[in-house]
Amino acid sequence: MLDVLGLDRGVEAVYRAMLAHPEGSVEDLCVQLGVPESTVRDALDKLADLRLLRASRDVLGEMRPVSPELGLELLLRRQEEELLRRRQELELGKAAAARAIAEYAGFRPATRTATSERLVGLDAIQARLESLAREMSDECLSVMPGGAQSQASLDASRPLDDVALGRGISLLTLYQDSVRRDPATLAYARWMTGRGGMVRTCPTLPPRMLVFDRRVAVVPIDPADTKRGAVCISEAGVVASLVALFEQTWHSAVPLGADRSKDARTGLSTSEQELLTLLASGLTDEVAGRRLGISARSVRRQMSGLMERLDASSRFEAGLKAAQRGWLQ
Repeated sequence: MLDVLGLDRGVEAVYRAMLAHPEGSVEDLCVQLGVPESTVRDALDKLADLRLLRASRDVLGEMRPVSPELGLELLLRRQEEELLRRRQELELGKAAAARAIAEYAGFRPATRTATSERLVGLDAIQARLESLAREMSDECLSVMPGGAQSQASLDASRPLDDVALGRGISLLTLYQDSVRRDPATLAYARWMTGRGGMVRTCPTLPPRMLVFDRRVAVVPIDPADTKRGAVCISEAGVVASLVALFEQTWHSAVPLGADRSKDARTGLSTSEQELLTLLASGLTDEVAGRRLGISARSVRRQMSGLMERLDASSRFEAGLKAAQRGWLQ
């Protein structure tokens, strides 16, 4: 019955027998199940590996079975962690493939086709953005991940945004929640909204992108290293997919002027829920921090606060308690 959870019939039989007679010896199990001692001891080792046995607090050296309620939940959690680990490995594989493709593309000179143009170097990117800003007539959709924006990036954007807003262009910009704690980026975002632009934030964002009039998009060749260059795309199907991704994120984001309210059921902010989900999926503090646009130190500080609220002494225990409370999405 429990083979899908990693227990074969022999191991499950030993577990059931121990639940029925917790204080039974190895010899008792052999007699009860009619199997040799080596089979019972192998099963006990397997049960210990699966954390379905723990040391007795009454009899030194003896093992006692964990209750099915806790034990089977641990098995399910273990399988979920394995699934999340494999999913993360797949994401890392995709990222590695993207980097390899970008690296091989770097061996070729800058090219331009009817629907795409590679832009190598910050000067080339800036020049193309200036051209697209002059040509657009309706709106510009922007995704700006990475948390706080550099002063150089803000300085380069201000003239283009100022001219566009003066022409009545709709500017819709997505930042991460963490920019609400960065004075420079927050001031810039407020300047934009004061001029008629729209700014929203959410815990995590898709890769950086700019979409002009829903017909031309500019995305980095390598999202992990924007200095490698960018691609200017006018392929209708690709641009439509990027617009759909933007709109999906925009609808779940919160306007800059609105407070980040906490979930009434859990008492968690959206950022805290996202942090728990990222760490539960097996990401390191550094990777989770990059996803949220904050430092690894901030991740550790927030996680310490969450562990205190959960009354957990370890991250593993915190993950279990968060799952039991329905905090993990």
